[in-house]
Amino acid sequence: REAESFKEQGNAYYAEKDYNEAYNYYTKAIDTCPNNASYYGNRAATLMMLGRFREALGDAQQSVRLDDSFVRGHLREGKCHLSLGNAMAASRCFQRVLELDHKNTQAQQELKNASTVLEYEKIAEVDFEKRDFRKVVFCMDRALEFAPACHRFKILKAECLALLGRYPEAQSVASDILRMDSTNADALYVRGLCLYYEDCIEKAVQFFVQALRMAPDHEKACLACRNAKALKAKKEDGNKAFKEGNYKLAYELYTEALGIDPNNIKTNAKLYCNRGTVNSKLRKLEEAIDDCTNAVKLDDTYIKAYLRRAQCYMDTEQYEDAVRDYEKVYQTEKTKEHKQLLKNAQVELKKSKRKDYYKILGVDKNASEDEIKKAYRKRALMHHPDRHSGASAEVQKEEEKKFKEVGEAFTILSDPKKKARYDSGQDLEEDGLNMGDFDANNIFKAFFGGPGSFSFEASGPGNFFFQFG
Repeated sequence: REAESFKEQGNAYYAEKDYNEAYNYYTKAIDTCPNNASYYGNRAATLMMLGRFREALGDAQQSVRLDDSFVRGHLREGKCHLSLGNAMAASRCFQRVLELDHKNTQAQQELKNASTVLEYEKIAEVDFEKRDFRKVVFCMDRALEFAPACHRFKILKAECLALLGRYPEAQSVASDILRMDSTNADALYVRGLCLYYEDCIEKAVQFFVQALRMAPDHEKACLACRNAKALKAKKEDGNKAFKEGNYKLAYELYTEALGIDPNNIKTNAKLYCNRGTVNSKLRKLEEAIDDCTNAVKLDDTYIKAYLRRAQCYMDTEQYEDAVRDYEKVYQTEKTKEHKQLLKNAQVELKKSKRKDYYKILGVDKNASEDEIKKAYRKRALMHHPDRHSGASAEVQKEEEKKFKEVGEAFTILSDPKKKARYDSGQDLEEDGLNMGDFDANNIFKAFFGGPGSFSFEASGPGNFFFQFG
C-alpha cells in the first residue's frame, strides 16, 4: 500500500509535467517494492521525458525482465533503443509488442521508424565512402529526428561538417557531447579535426592525443595526429630555410608539406602562398602567380595570397590583373596602405596603355640625358624616311610611323618637366600636349642641323650611310 501511494503521487507529478518529482516518487515506490514491473515502467517513462534515455533503457529492460508480457515495457525499451540510435534492437522490441498485441498501432509505426533509421544509416555509410559529406549530414539530420540521443549519429554529422569546412557547427555538436561525456574519444577527435583544419595545429594535436588516451586504437585520431605533427614539422622547417635564405630547400620542404594532407585547405593555402613567396624570390614569377592562385582557390579570403600575386602581376607588367587583386584586397580591408597599392597599380595600368617611349628609344627608365640623346640619334637615323626611299610602299609607311614615334619619344623624354609628367602617369594630351600636331622632321633637323647638312647615300645594294654637310 505504501508503494502504491508513492506511485500515485508520482503519477500526479507526471501529469503536471514535474518529471523530477515524479522520478523521486517512482524511485521511492521501487525502493519499497522492487519487484513491480509497472514501477520501473513508470520511472522509465519519466526518465525519457527528462532526456535520460540510457537510464530509462535500464528501467524498461528491468520491467520486462520482471514481466515479459508487459507491453508498455517493451514499447519503452524499443523507444529508448531507437532514441539512442540502436534501430536493430528497437525493431526486436517492437516485434515482441506485436507478438503480444498484433493490432498495436504504436508498435507498427515505431517499427517503420526503426526501418527508416536503418535505411538512412546505410545511405550515409555509402555516401561517406564517396566523400559526399553534404548527403551524410542530410541523412544524419533525418535519422536524428527519430534518434535524438544518438551520439554516434551526432559525431558522424559533426565530422562531415568539419570536412565541409563548417567548423563552428561541428565544434558545437562535439562540445555538446563532451559536456555529457568528457571521455568520448570520437567527440575529442572531431574537436581536434576542427582545430586542425583551421590551422591551429598545435592545439589539434592535444585533442588527438587525448582521444588516443581514451581509445588507443582510434584509427582516425591516430592518422590525423600523425598528419598534424608532420605538417607542423615540415612547415616550420620550410619557414626556417626561407629565413636563412635557402630558397631552394624551402621550396622543396613546402612542396613536401603540400603532399601530406590534401584535405587541410587552410594550411595548404598558406603553404602555397609561402611557396609562391619562395618562387618570387627565385624570380620564377609565373610559378609564383600559379602558387598564389592555388592559395586563393583554397581560401578566397586569404589577403596575403592576393597581395603576393598582385605584386607578381606588377613585376610581370600584368597590370589589369594586379588592379583586380588590389581591388579585392581593398574591398576586404580598407587600409591606407591597400588604397595606395591599388592607386599605384591603376597608374601603371594607365601608363601601360600609352606608348612606351622608353621602349621606342630602347632605353631604361633611369636613362640619363646623354643616353636618351644617343638613343634618339641611333633610332632616328635607322627609321628616317630617306633611308627607305627605295623600299616598298608598305615598308616606307611603317618606317615613317616609327620615325615619328622616335621623335615623339625624344620630345617627351628630353624635357625634364614633360618626362616627369609622363613618368607619373599623367595624360599628356590633357596637359595640352597634342602629339599629333608636331613634325618629326623638325625635331630631326633641330637635332642634326639645318637643311642641306645631311644626306643618305647608297654604298651598295640595300646599304646606306648618313653624311653630314
